[in-house]
Amino acid sequence: MVASGGGTGEPVGGVGVASVGPGVDDGVDGGFEGGTESGRSGSLMGPVSQTIPRENRTPATTGDGHGRSAWQDRRMPTIAVNDIEICFESFGDDDAPPILLVMGLGAQMNLWSPGFVSELLDRGFRVIRYDNRDVGLSSKTDGPPPDVMAMYAAFAAGQPIEAPYTLSLLASDAVGLLDALEIPAAHIVGASMGGMIVQTIAIEHPDRVLSLTSIMSTTGHTEVGQPDPEAMMALLSPVPEGRDAAIDASVNTSRLISGDLFDEVESRRIATESYDRCFHPVGTMFQIAAIAASGDRTEGLQQLDVPTLVIHGRQDPLVTLSGGEATATAVPGADLLVFGQMGHDMPRRYWPQIADAIFNIAARGEGI
Repeated sequence: MVASGGGTGEPVGGVGVASVGPGVDDGVDGGFEGGTESGRSGSLMGPVSQTIPRENRTPATTGDGHGRSAWQDRRMPTIAVNDIEICFESFGDDDAPPILLVMGLGAQMNLWSPGFVSELLDRGFRVIRYDNRDVGLSSKTDGPPPDVMAMYAAFAAGQPIEAPYTLSLLASDAVGLLDALEIPAAHIVGASMGGMIVQTIAIEHPDRVLSLTSIMSTTGHTEVGQPDPEAMMALLSPVPEGRDAAIDASVNTSRLISGDLFDEVESRRIATESYDRCFHPVGTMFQIAAIAASGDRTEGLQQLDVPTLVIHGRQDPLVTLSGGEATATAVPGADLLVFGQMGHDMPRRYWPQIADAIFNIAARGEGI
């Protein structure tokens, strides 16, 4: 059964399903609490135009209508993990239940909006976000990038795929960050490729996971979650030269893969901040190769015994809804939350509901 209005739904084939559609988006059927206004966001998949590191840049120190706030004004430390340096930020009480936020393909940690992080802080969590290797201010892989087109041709022909690393190494990086921060286990939340990474953490490092939230992601099975052709072409298009052109390309890709709540002003702010923070488009090629070489996680997901939440947008053209549905079906007892006007993005309008759903699944993980 699909429950309108954002309830937990009733189990269907072992999956708790809730659908949040346009009626809720329009403020009908319950609306939103806490003063949340009708907001929008940029995409959570950084196109190949993400990232020249900046030196000692100071973020905004006052709140504004786009969710930026005073706690953003912090130096971003790096820490040694798996023979590389990982750039991270930690917010909230060190003794609070920890949430690790894992971002997606080519995307830096600033795509976890300060406003969304604040939603999690308001619910009592310690929140940690970081740059995966090959993006942002974390270490970059040496050598030429993989030939992604040749790799996908080999994949289509059923040939084995070799890559410099797989999602398992990115998962190990995340666990290594927890080790460095002396966190024995955490609630892990991943978006897009980040969802694939947190799934891999849960499969390969189950003792480090209190709860699992996979957002706009998929199982790795080739028959689910496949992108629309236009979205795939945008993802693989080369980045134009020059700052303005690269930022424009990022905004255009975000517009293409987002849902009805796309906000160009916010998307351009994020794209500009990302470019100025670190522009490193070849890093995305390494990450695409990691995804392609990692295979199907369905069997591993079926063995999980951890409270799991799957969130997806009905309008997602990059990782289509079948990927989220397959993930929720694979994990025993998983909940599936579908937002009607969400694409491959996390619109601000949905932040309170997403944060509430993460809180509820984390409470199960804490035995509350």
